[in-house]
This record gives sequence, structure tokens and C-alpha cells, in this order.
Amino acid sequence: MTFSLGYGTNGFSNHRLDDALAVIADLGYTGVALTLDHDHLDPFADDLARQVDHVASRLSALGLNRVVIETGARYLLDPWRKHSPTLLSDDPALRIDFLARALRIAGDLGADCVSFWSGVSTMDNDIAWSRLRGGVAAVLEHAARLNVRLAMEPEPGHLVQHLSQVLDLRKELGEPELFGVTLDVGHCVAVEPVNAAECVRLAGPLLWNVQLDDMLPRVHKHLEFGDGHLDLPGTLSALAEIGYTGLAAVELPRHSHAAPDTARRAFEALTAAMPQTWSAKAERRIREKPSVIGVLFPAVGREVGREALRPDTDPRGLVHGTVDDRARVRLVTVLSDVLDDAALAAELRDLYRFGDDAERRGVLRALGALESPGAEVTDAGIKLVEDALRANDIRLVAAAMGDFARFLDDHTWRHGVLKCVFVGVPLAAVADLETRADDELKRMLADFADERRAAGRDVPADALALLKEGR
Repeated sequence: MTFSLGYGTNGFSNHRLDDALAVIADLGYTGVALTLDHDHLDPFADDLARQVDHVASRLSALGLNRVVIETGARYLLDPWRKHSPTLLSDDPALRIDFLARALRIAGDLGADCVSFWSGVSTMDNDIAWSRLRGGVAAVLEHAARLNVRLAMEPEPGHLVQHLSQVLDLRKELGEPELFGVTLDVGHCVAVEPVNAAECVRLAGPLLWNVQLDDMLPRVHKHLEFGDGHLDLPGTLSALAEIGYTGLAAVELPRHSHAAPDTARRAFEALTAAMPQTWSAKAERRIREKPSVIGVLFPAVGREVGREALRPDTDPRGLVHGTVDDRARVRLVTVLSDVLDDAALAAELRDLYRFGDDAERRGVLRALGALESPGAEVTDAGIKLVEDALRANDIRLVAAAMGDFARFLDDHTWRHGVLKCVFVGVPLAAVADLETRADDELKRMLADFADERRAAGRDVPADALALLKEGR
């Protein structure tokens, strides 16, 4: 089990957010550092709730399973002054409100954390630190109500520019459980007394967000990998060494003019420098000999782990899946690159038929990840989904109603939704529910609700919400 590679949307500022996310996913990244900005999920938009729902669906559909909310947009709060106000300002209320909004968005998206920084100090040091402590304490109150983590980034030139200062501030605040560290490894090259790998080790379990870029000593300028002094393989190995499982996202905010090519080069550099994980070796073996998937597929859970991808919001992995789901999806995706439609369909049938519930779940989620399955894969997949919907394993049912369920006919799909409600699968696990739910489905749900009430049993809240939308 290892960390996820992502890319920051602040490096795609000339793209629409939907397009940026698609490019990031297409290049192979599995996470995104989402900077809230005017055109990228504006936290002050009148229709914010709708936008957040849309982004959540988009992230799920694209397989961008790790998300961090970044708050470094330049002129979002003041059109005249970059990054202003900060937590150090005479009146930090707007910054605190902004961070509170970011926390709510993070909670709705199931993000790992909200990343933030102190701001530049132009005042007496004692006054600046007093304001910072008060501001962070105020934001932590919002974080506690929402149970969302805050990760502070030491930023060159700011009041807090060293990792040690973040750790000291955390101690001064009483070591809040929801207060951790964002580490930009390029900043380590620029201003830290030790290298990035050692900074990773010093942050240890408090490291909740990593930004990846290269830099030169004493120069705060984000560079592509290889253009500075960062030891990229050593830094990535240190992340693996401490057991970091969060997001490590490329941070190149001044490269938007060539974002797709820059992101592609970054991914190639990262994959070349990554420690050789079991998953990477397995993918290579499948490309060399596709039939070996029959041996590798059952070993996935033991090798990579079985934890939920978003344990804070989805502890059973019903909506977003588990670590082994993700690994199996990747293996099948590689398999689809090297087999024709008929051979892939046959292999998927065998993996499902002879697999345990976790392996079957992996096949179902992998079907949903195939962009344009051929006719034989589609026919085989429909039969596998129908088989899963006859089971009572809630994780199997949830996986069956994921993205591949778009190929089910309306009658089967409606009964799949009803099965989810009956066995306790959250309707958030059902792909395309908003666009596909029709009057017949709502009639079926209403009948089900009446039966539950007559028996003195509760009706799931998400089913009631769907019924109310139809009124």
C-alpha cells in the first residue's frame, strides 16, 4: 500500500475544471489537489451546493479517488491585493470564513484535508504569532464541528516558513487532533536546513498532504522535476518508508500555459522515480504475460491492503471502494490494453466465477472503469452485474450499481436501486441516479416505504430524499 499521485488544479488555471480533471485522470493520476478559485469551484458561488455535487460525481467517474482542498488562490478574497486578507491581517474574518467554507467543501467531497498557510508578516513578531494562534484556533473550531482535518503548509517568506514552526505551533495549540502538516518538497530544497526526505521523516504521521515540485536552494520558484536540486527518488522512498498513504500532488502553479504537456512530463518523472511497488510489478507482469492475472488477482488484498479509500466518510468502502478494489481495477485496465474483446470477456468471467467476494467486487468496479468496452465484454459484464444483484453482500451490490450499471436496461436498473435500499447500500453508490431516476422508480420506492412504515421500520433517509425530489 502506498500513496496516490495527483496534480494540482492551480497548474490548470486556463482550463475549465471539468476539462482539467479529465486531463489529469487521463494521464494516469489518481488524485487531485483542488485549489478553490474563481473558475474552479468558487466557494462564494450562489449555486455552490450544486457545483460541489457535480465535482463529487466527476471525481468519482474519473477515478480521482484522493482529494485535497488547497486554499492558495491569489485574488479570490480581494481583487486588489494578492492572498489578502490572511490570518495575520488586522481583520482576518474573511480569511477565516473562506477557510470554513473550504472545510465544508472538503467534508462534502470526502477530501483528506484542507491545506492552508500563515501569510506574510509585516508587523512585530509577537503580534503576528498571537494573531496566527487566534486565527488557527478559530478555524479549528469549524474543523472540529465538521470533523475535517487542517494541514498547515510552511511557505517561504511567510511567518511560518519552516516545518519546525508548524510543529511548534501545533504544540502551542495543545496538539489538536485535526491539525497536521502539508509539505511542499520543493520548499524543503529552498529554505529547510535538511533535505526533503528528512523533512518527510520529521513530519512522520502528521504528514497529511504532500506537494511535489523541484526547486533550487534559496530560490522560491516552482520548477519541473530535474530542473532543481530535489532528490526525487529519495523523497518518494521516504514517503513509502514512513507509510504515507495520502495524496502527493504536483504543484506547478505557473505552468498553466502548457498544462497537459507539463503534467505528462511530471507523471513520467514520478513513475520512473517511484519505489517499485507490488502493484507496479504486477502490472508489468500482466503486460508481459496476460494469463498471470489469474494468480495475481487473488493476491491483491494481501499485498496492498483492504482499507476503505475514504474511511472518514465511507468506512465500509461502499461508495468509493477500498484499496484492493482500486488495485484490481488497475490490473484489469492494464489487461484490457493487451487483450482483445473476446479474450478480455472470457478472463473477466473466470476472475468473477472463481473469485471470492473481494475479487468479484474488483471485477465489477473494473468493468465500470473501462471507457469503451466492446460488445462481448459488455454482454459478459451485464450478466455478472445481474448475478451480483442476486447476492446479499452489500459491497458486491454497491459495486454492481457503479458506473457499469449504465448498460443495464431500465427494469433491471430500477430493481438494482431497490436492492440497494433494501440491503442498506447508500444511494450515493448508484451511478447516474440523478439523471436516470424516473417516475416508475419513485413509485417503486414509495411502495417500499409504505411497506416499511406498515411494519414499523424506518425508511432510509436517502430514499426519502429521492422521493421528496419527485414532488
